[in-house]
Amino acid sequence: MLDTKFIREHVEEVKDNLAKRHASADVDKFVELDAKRRELLQKVEAMKSERNTVTQEISKLKRNKENADAQIAAMKKLGDDIDVLDKEVKAVEKAMLDIQLMIPNMCNPSVPVGEDDSDNPEVRKWGELPKFDFEPLNHWDVGENLGILDSERAAKATGARFYYYIGLGARLERAVYNFMLDQHVYKDGYTEVIPPYIVNRDTMIGTGQLPKFYEDMYRLNVEGEEMYMIPTAEVPLTNYYRGEIIDGSKLPIYLTAMTPCFRAEAGSAGRDTRGLIRQHQFHKVEMVKFSAPETSYEELDKMTNNAEDILKALGLPYHVVCLCTGDIGFSAAKTFDVEVWFPAQGKYREISSCSNTEDFQARRANIRFRRSPKDKPEYVHTLNGSGLAVGRTVAAILENYQQADGSVVVPEVLRPYMHCDVITKQK
Repeated sequence: MLDTKFIREHVEEVKDNLAKRHASADVDKFVELDAKRRELLQKVEAMKSERNTVTQEISKLKRNKENADAQIAAMKKLGDDIDVLDKEVKAVEKAMLDIQLMIPNMCNPSVPVGEDDSDNPEVRKWGELPKFDFEPLNHWDVGENLGILDSERAAKATGARFYYYIGLGARLERAVYNFMLDQHVYKDGYTEVIPPYIVNRDTMIGTGQLPKFYEDMYRLNVEGEEMYMIPTAEVPLTNYYRGEIIDGSKLPIYLTAMTPCFRAEAGSAGRDTRGLIRQHQFHKVEMVKFSAPETSYEELDKMTNNAEDILKALGLPYHVVCLCTGDIGFSAAKTFDVEVWFPAQGKYREISSCSNTEDFQARRANIRFRRSPKDKPEYVHTLNGSGLAVGRTVAAILENYQQADGSVVVPEVLRPYMHCDVITKQK
């Protein structure tokens, strides 16, 4: 969330940022409401000051056994007027917040201006693209032919965009996320967490999923309260410190978690209807950081490298792009996407998105830190990134490591988890 004072003092910059993001929010109305709120507060404060003065006068009259009926009557009316104004202030503040929560983060000045993902510049590239002496299959065909993926029975049990993982398919998925967690914990220094998979509305607001992305959420009614199935572990991990002041000496803090993720994928009809790229339910290993402001971009580079290291270890070719203003996410100030090569599609596809939200989420979730016990609290910078999307990693392995006979070679680093070197057709 952008600071009210910042919006007030940088109206044109906020509008320009909205235009470059292809986003909309009524900034002028927000500024108008802000002015009205300050005017109302001045009136309320003046009336409360008058009430204090007259209250003292009433006390003096009573001590002197003089009549104070007129002053008491006036104070009753003044109190009623104050109550009316207090309610008006709250109504104005709610209207302001409704707009404020829909204003996206300011893009970092280093973010390239662009219309959509075609304008995302490549930052670097790694790995040799595989060469095949046969026509490579899409990962869903590889998996179905091996008997390790089953979309038909999943559609019968649930609906479209779901899969059963069978036998070595299930083991491959588990091997991938166990390897990722081990890498992040033992090599990269993250603390592993198993967070809640269902969260409340305030938690979703804290990271920016609500109110903007309400239609993308799976919702539950729990004892009359609307709850949400998490779309990513970023949500419960970032909210771990919601409403708290962190000891600055503990920064930076690194957390990681593997969770199921649930997304309604509203508005994605016709996109990636087959395969593991865009599922309603999928596993993802998430990385989250809490950082002092002055080191958060250094931490973003490290986080992106952590995601890349997984792909390097798996031997999967990829490149890194910097998201332009027209493609960057709502809460992010800057984002690097890591995209892995899919030979059957002949292109790179996103497998990790690493973002620095600066203090945008911290303001929404009220997460602050003190540099020393006597210092004034400051908002932390929060960062998040996929380390990696598990289903997409499985898909990339199936496509890049497929063989002419239909089998799939298991990447060497996964073999201790898989207990086999090659995935062959299930019997």
